[in-house]
Amino acid sequence: METLRIGCVNYLNTVPLIEGLDDLREAELVKAVPSNLIPLLENDEVDVALVSLVDAAKSAVPMSILPCGMIGSDGPTLTVRLYSQVPIDQITSVHADTDSHTSVVLCRLLLAEMYGLEPRIIDYDAREQIPIAQGAPADDPTGGQWPETMLLIGDKVVTGSPPAVRYPHQLDLGEAWKELTGLPFVYAVWMCRSDRASDPKIAAATVLLDRQRRHNRTRIDAIVSAQAPTHRWPVDLARKYIGSCLLYDYNDRAQEAATRFIEMCAARSFVERAGLVHVSDALAAG
Repeated sequence: METLRIGCVNYLNTVPLIEGLDDLREAELVKAVPSNLIPLLENDEVDVALVSLVDAAKSAVPMSILPCGMIGSDGPTLTVRLYSQVPIDQITSVHADTDSHTSVVLCRLLLAEMYGLEPRIIDYDAREQIPIAQGAPADDPTGGQWPETMLLIGDKVVTGSPPAVRYPHQLDLGEAWKELTGLPFVYAVWMCRSDRASDPKIAAATVLLDRQRRHNRTRIDAIVSAQAPTHRWPVDLARKYIGSCLLYDYNDRAQEAATRFIEMCAARSFVERAGLVHVSDALAAG
């Protein structure tokens, strides 16, 4: 069998999806931050990837969802969090972690829907704690310090969290979405290019990813105990995060939630296209 090139994220939350894949001869893992996965798929540098909903909706290359796993939450996410020194309803700008485009758009959507806000979004290098030049005004005052309001995503929310006393106002975006819609939230789903949806290699990857997710679900405690220290997470918190906070099965309810999110984003012109293509739809069309 040809090697299956799988684009994925090297965060703790992906472990239940990818643990064990790098031990298989037929799989090659290509790891990147979420926002860098869509170019790999667009350029056919990977066969499948764990792509964020917003990246798929914005892509000039049509993408299809593979129903073999996702990263989502049904309430608090823990690792997608807005930090503010001022009350949420007084936010005027957000320094946004650039690792995830979906999280940034979700933040914009929630602030607009729940608070009537349209803050300026400033691209922010959360690891270096500096604004990215093209996204920041010339007089940006952060200078390597924590900004007034910022959005952080991924492991750094736990391993590089800012002092709580500095940010008395916080918003878990997964929890806020559930409060607004009553639905879970879908951050990323396994996808392929739509023009390859009927490729036998994609079918093989889908079966492999589905099988690995189901297998890993039976050994979550062992996976967490082994992987939490590697990602610098406390084991108990990692067990709660993976075992209770996150969802990994892309079922009908998750599909409804993903569709609702993209439609709401399109209504506010945060994305241009409101449709999501599933691999079964692409196969039927072909």
